[in-house]
Amino acid sequence: MQAPGSRTAPRWLKPATEYGPLAVFLAVYAGAGLMPATAALLAATAVGLGLSLFFLRRLPLMPLVTAAVVGVFGGLTLWLQDETFIKMKPTIINALFAVLLLGGLAARRNLLRMVLGTALALTETGWRQLTLRCGLFFAAMAVLNEVVWRTQSTDVWVAFKVFGLIGLTFVFFLAQAPLIARHRSESSDSAP
Repeated sequence: MQAPGSRTAPRWLKPATEYGPLAVFLAVYAGAGLMPATAALLAATAVGLGLSLFFLRRLPLMPLVTAAVVGVFGGLTLWLQDETFIKMKPTIINALFAVLLLGGLAARRNLLRMVLGTALALTETGWRQLTLRCGLFFAAMAVLNEVVWRTQSTDVWVAFKVFGLIGLTFVFFLAQAPLIARHRSESSDSAP
């Protein structure tokens, strides 16, 4: 169901707004270093939000949360000229997702179902298991980012951020296909 006043997005919008800022960050980092790359990330994230607002007439929640964290930590990185803040951004985002998902489960509110309920039709057990796995995965990614940025060079951390986190996320969600197939619900009432 579409929100009042919203429109259907072009197919390129979601990948462009999710991966475009990361591609810009990597390209600028390769040519100019971390501080200019952080400024470019802030600008590309703002452009992505503007495109979402233009095409959808609303701002999706997850990109908005991510943009807020990018804005705060990227802004602190540039203002204080301290790369620690931008390196902590993936930790904060992943930890936030973990807390929301696992906290939601503890409170008997399945937030993953609220976000993905229109895209996936799963049984209650399937939603609980997928949410638990996603929450634990995001917690592990937060810890892993902390280990990498605190023990490795900035070049290694940037490669991990751009390729490692995306690769691990892709493999994790691909590995959830059997669970999704096992708990697929044929009913149309899976959406909240």
